[in-house]
Amino acid sequence: MIEYHADDYGMFKTQSKHIIDCYHEGALNGISIMPNSPYLDECMADIADIRKKMAVTVHLNFVEGKPLTGAKASRLINGDGNFSIGFGKLLLVGYVPVLRYFYRKQVKREVEAQLLKCQPYMNDDKFRIDGHLHFHMLPIVFDAVMQVVKENNLQVSYIRFPREELEIYRRASGKVKGIKPINIVKVMVLNTLASRNERKYRDVLTTLDVKRKLFMGVMLSGHMFYDEVKECISHAADIMADRGLQDMEILFHPGDVTEENEVKELTSKDDLNFLNINSKNRQLEAEALRKFGGNLRR
Repeated sequence: MIEYHADDYGMFKTQSKHIIDCYHEGALNGISIMPNSPYLDECMADIADIRKKMAVTVHLNFVEGKPLTGAKASRLINGDGNFSIGFGKLLLVGYVPVLRYFYRKQVKREVEAQLLKCQPYMNDDKFRIDGHLHFHMLPIVFDAVMQVVKENNLQVSYIRFPREELEIYRRASGKVKGIKPINIVKVMVLNTLASRNERKYRDVLTTLDVKRKLFMGVMLSGHMFYDEVKECISHAADIMADRGLQDMEILFHPGDVTEENEVKELTSKDDLNFLNINSKNRQLEAEALRKFGGNLRR
């Protein structure tokens, strides 16, 4: 089974409509929801009739907007109260004992607040977990997730391990455009972090019965267009058979932020660039989902 997944649902009203249109008009069957967005509850009310038909995932967020724990997340925010902690810094924090001591309590408190905020929206009372810009793979964040899950006795059916199979792209070489050098670096970093987290918590993940899926969405991040993704899927199917996997998650970002009032609310320069400045690419990713939907309906 292929899960055609969109991140960032609930960030803003119009942006979220762009995402959910891909369910009604395309192949979209999974969404990740922004726990700390002031629009989340309203956006979830808008899809109350179809929520249970989709895979709904908590999109742990340490990038955009304000933390749910407010000033208690003082080390994670700037003077405006918005998240202002980069991926690299939190990566470093996780490996330096003194820094880890000062940050881990705030990270864990925010992880817990975000997970519990989304609990009413989890289908079958089971959590699915991932992270905005994949911050959930950072050691200090993933360790906090595991601690919160244990202490709150949460049931978890899926955690996104954004490990890309490089063989997919080797086999598709020459037919896939849009692979940027920075994305290759991201894949290598995330593959390493995913391996660390799986290795450290192998027994816990087995006990939770967390299912592993083949994942695709970082190597072509920003360029998940129809022709490229279609080419990769054909090779992914063979690799899934080799790995003994039955499911695959393909990550898209079809929720462009182009409404003036929503653009003004963006607090992250990364999101401004990815969702607004490169909004044309987000629209092309939405078009890809519509095309895949058309294929499924034939």
